[in-house]
Amino acid sequence: MHLRGRIVSAAHDIDDGVVSVEGERITGVRTASEWMAAHPDWARLPHWGTLLPGLVDIHNHGGAGHRFDTVDQEEAAAAAAFHRGRGTTTMLAGIVTAAPGVMVDQVAVLRELAADGVVGGIHVEGPFLSGSRCGAHDPRLLLDPDPVLARRLLAAAGGHLRVMTIAPERPGFAGVARLLAEQGVTVSLGHSDAGFEDFRNGLRPGGPGSSVTHLGNGMPPMHHRSAGPVAAALTAAAQGQSAVELIGDGVHVDSGFAAMVFATARDRVALVTDAMAAAGMPDGVYRLGPQEVRVSDGVARVAGGSIAGGTADLLRCVAWVVRECGVPLRDAVRAATLTPAATAGLADVGELRAGAYADLIVVDDELRLRRVLHRGRWVS
Repeated sequence: MHLRGRIVSAAHDIDDGVVSVEGERITGVRTASEWMAAHPDWARLPHWGTLLPGLVDIHNHGGAGHRFDTVDQEEAAAAAAFHRGRGTTTMLAGIVTAAPGVMVDQVAVLRELAADGVVGGIHVEGPFLSGSRCGAHDPRLLLDPDPVLARRLLAAAGGHLRVMTIAPERPGFAGVARLLAEQGVTVSLGHSDAGFEDFRNGLRPGGPGSSVTHLGNGMPPMHHRSAGPVAAALTAAAQGQSAVELIGDGVHVDSGFAAMVFATARDRVALVTDAMAAAGMPDGVYRLGPQEVRVSDGVARVAGGSIAGGTADLLRCVAWVVRECGVPLRDAVRAATLTPAATAGLADVGELRAGAYADLIVVDDELRLRRVLHRGRWVS
């Protein structure tokens, strides 16, 4: 299979190029003139539009009325299928704070989907979070970082736990964070009320943290006399020491904030959706973990008023940061592909190159989705 179009990725911006696919892998990426010179007997290839790598979402809790925080494998698979059909060919299935035994059981279910390639791995958000910055997490179920529970989650995940969010100020953070990091888990600092120094120390070279969960959300706002986690995260990202998740849906952050984040550390931004079951669904009542969530005008909130996850898909986030924040398309695409893949340690996804999985999407000039290719097969 040979697909011709404009190719945009972290490594490419080719006005007229060809992506060649054999089986479930990409075999080559060339300019159209190079490809035609090597294939003189072929008829002229049609131009498909703009070809992007399949999108990679490392913070996702569900969609189409289905949840990842469940012990129903079919429901979790349906959530993954929804986002794949919207262009996110790789995603981490996210769970939120619940009773420890429930979280372990949920991870065990998701492990099977990860082993089958339905999802790229698991993101555990909680229960080691700040009570004062818990957002939609049930504050009654939050705990100090516990190595026993961490080991139970690691065992249940069977090597598929990719990211875990922890607040660095909670007692026991350093030990549990290092335990996770030693097992190849990305430790993401978030839902935190820590000051600049404590948060920054977790992200310094040699520190256990290497990512920041949904920057600006679940943390105090940045102030010029109290810089806090936002400034610490941006400093670390600008110095190449951390990645920062950004929910680019126009709800969780405004366009000025997102523009600042990209201007500060464009190569270290990981666009995420933080999507929950209401993504792709009408307004109504849904659930996120043990909490009831009401969606009105596309915005999800728990009873206390806190935003409770997102309702957008990742391609919509790419389009929003391009149109509303002035982010160049190539930077936005990198933030939704290669950077999140690298942040979560996901191999052979997030880029169009020989040897990578044949995951790509076709979009038009307005970034509207036309087709999705996953592992070399078109997704209906």
